[in-house]
Amino acid sequence: MKYYIGIDIGTSSVKLTCIDENAKVAGESSREYKIEEPKSGWKEIDPEKWIKGMEEAFAELFETIDSKKVEAIGVTGQMHTVIFVDREGKSIRPALMWNDTRTANLIPKLRKKIQMINEVSYISNIISTGSPAANLFWLSQYEEENFAKIHKFLIGPDYIAYRLTGKIQTDYCEASTSSLCDLKTGTWSEEIRRLFKFPRDIYPEIKGTCEVCGIVTKQWQEKFHFKQDVKVLTGTGDNPAAAIATGCFAKGYPVLSLGTSGVLMYPKKKINFEVKGKNILFSMDRKDVLILVQGVVQSTGSSLAWWVKNTLQADDFMEETTGVDLKHLGENELMFYPHLVGDKTIYQDPELRGSFVGIGTDTTRKEMTIAVMEGIAFAVKQLVSVMGVSKEELARLKVTGGGSKNEVWMQILADVLNTKVEQLESGAGAGYGIALCAAAAGDENLSMNDLIEQTVSIKNTFIPRQYNRELYEQKYQKYLRVYDALKHIYQE
Repeated sequence: MKYYIGIDIGTSSVKLTCIDENAKVAGESSREYKIEEPKSGWKEIDPEKWIKGMEEAFAELFETIDSKKVEAIGVTGQMHTVIFVDREGKSIRPALMWNDTRTANLIPKLRKKIQMINEVSYISNIISTGSPAANLFWLSQYEEENFAKIHKFLIGPDYIAYRLTGKIQTDYCEASTSSLCDLKTGTWSEEIRRLFKFPRDIYPEIKGTCEVCGIVTKQWQEKFHFKQDVKVLTGTGDNPAAAIATGCFAKGYPVLSLGTSGVLMYPKKKINFEVKGKNILFSMDRKDVLILVQGVVQSTGSSLAWWVKNTLQADDFMEETTGVDLKHLGENELMFYPHLVGDKTIYQDPELRGSFVGIGTDTTRKEMTIAVMEGIAFAVKQLVSVMGVSKEELARLKVTGGGSKNEVWMQILADVLNTKVEQLESGAGAGYGIALCAAAAGDENLSMNDLIEQTVSIKNTFIPRQYNRELYEQKYQKYLRVYDALKHIYQE
């Protein structure tokens, strides 16, 4: 039996997924770590925490899996998080996270400057807090000594591939979402580089996701008894990896991932800069470049976790919706506005915050829980609209992630979106997707499409109901007015 490993470097943990040559999960392991918040809005992490977590997860995995049978390793993880390495390959300072907001005051100025460059003016709509371009610029302005030490910058999973192989590179996904790349050519933008005065030699080479980055170094071979020729792929960001695992690329349907944030993604043949959402370039081999459009509601699972765990002091998410009468969904007037940590796609407003609207003395705990789920569903509906997803495209929607396990939430989504919602079998995550890539790259007899055909399956289907969808449409029209009301309340 041959094995293939997918490494997923997440915001709060590293997850390892090991599959066999039949694409069946043979083993999993994970380790948690904590990010640092030295100031309000600042989110950093020492990348050595990733390495330590990965080592411990490897050790656990190989208690049940024979490491000598590992053929290839794929790496995925959080997009945007940027790591700065010196000439010795050491991290100069903590990595700046994808959800770091220290550049909030710089973004409006940077957007205006970019808008003046016709060739890449569209990047003004992409750059936001957490973008590698913005964080690199911040470093050049506020930590000049550290900026001067940079040999290369790496993005998210690139650092893991580098530590495993000693090779420095990135992929089309990480490059195209960095606000440093010309999406029309798939190359680093010379105009942006000159605007920000970044040295040309700090940029990594852009490669295809399934291209071999390198071979696992002798250090790792000896530590975990790998064979001498274990391949490590270039890798990619977690959303394209999840798009592979869910069949989004292969089948061409939209996928909503309900995790900490809610990510809506769907493949397109051409880039459309007229609608909102990030256009992610993706290529397996540098020959064919695909486009994955991504939009996000930043607080989805995190909104529900805030309500259930932090506020209610409860641990069982499912228990909070036990006994809910699905027939009466939409009748409650209470509304929840879910943008607890700002918005990146719909309004591009990092200062936006959430609220409950319409609380009364008769409001119950269960009604507030349902309102949280409804508010997130309304935000997804608005996301669908601003991203220009057609009714025909939406009719093929698949939902994955931890939030998809709650059937009450899935029915709310179907009623609010007025479309059929198909719940994917759990397990089709980013780590699994990049493990599939490792299998396809590590064995010429394995076809990616064949692997996906036998692994993607529908667990349940939810159909919109006329009475409830009509109630939700009326409620949604009120929901759309909340943003202007909040801006009016908090304007200086």
